[in-house]
Amino acid sequence: MPSVKELAQKPLPLVSGHRACAGCPEPIAARWVMASSDKPVVACVATGCLEVTTTIFPYTSWNVPYIHVAFENAAAVASGVEAALKALKRRGRYDGDVNVVAFAGDGGTYDIGLQALSGALERGHKFVFVCLDNQAYMNTGIQRSGATPRYAHTTTSPAGDVLAGKPQGRKNIMEIVAAHGIPYAAQASPSHWKDFLLKAEKAFKADGPAFLNVLIACNLGWGFEPIETLEISRLAVETCFWPLYEIENGVYRITYKPRHKLPVEEFLKRQRRFAHLFRPENRHLIEAIQAEIDAQWEELLRKEAMTAKKEEAKAAASPS
Repeated sequence: MPSVKELAQKPLPLVSGHRACAGCPEPIAARWVMASSDKPVVACVATGCLEVTTTIFPYTSWNVPYIHVAFENAAAVASGVEAALKALKRRGRYDGDVNVVAFAGDGGTYDIGLQALSGALERGHKFVFVCLDNQAYMNTGIQRSGATPRYAHTTTSPAGDVLAGKPQGRKNIMEIVAAHGIPYAAQASPSHWKDFLLKAEKAFKADGPAFLNVLIACNLGWGFEPIETLEISRLAVETCFWPLYEIENGVYRITYKPRHKLPVEEFLKRQRRFAHLFRPENRHLIEAIQAEIDAQWEELLRKEAMTAKKEEAKAAASPS
């Protein structure tokens, strides 16, 4: 992993002048991912917050080759770029070496872009797909997505007398992606920068497709002050609402375990999208969320222990 000093001296892949909201971690995440590459980068960016805030015509904040693609096909276009580079090399028309990265929001990953992502992973294209997960369609009006957590208020799952926010839970995108048998998938948060950079570096070095699911705390859609972005992100990790882990060649490894796991209420109470849960008649819903997160955390611990045991048995059985 490059040192902080080395990172600071690298040319910025995404420069200042973009129109992202104050406190938005998307530009930070995009910079960190691309700065972790040891080769030049080609970026394929789906329609979404990152695209509209960085490429308002006639201006651009991108300092690397950049392709704006439709909401649903970032993975397909990244696959095409990777395949084209291979073809040019075979024909002797290009001798460079670059990394291909795709950026999409949760709508362009969990929902609209899932088919293209699944196809690209199944075909084994070598590229890094980064989901900038702000847990709703923030760019188009804060509508619920497959990544929106249970009981969150959005404009299409409004909390009121009929609903207590979105009734369904989040899709487990990490398990969906890992089921394709790809060499590397990881979950990261800007609040834990060293963990983030190590995972991005591993993703680029993976022998095949890699996936990064990055928490993007959205002050507009979640309802908190811009200055609180990293604190909200930290609380997501410390409560295990957003556990930090990786799946490398089928082996689960939790990369950060809270010393004192905080109750999820500490994360929920800082956001207006969950304000309705703190009414007396809805307190039981917080208990339900806590039970769900506890169960998911225990399952992750179980998978880590199980796959580690398998690796130990495999190493013991192999000839020395």
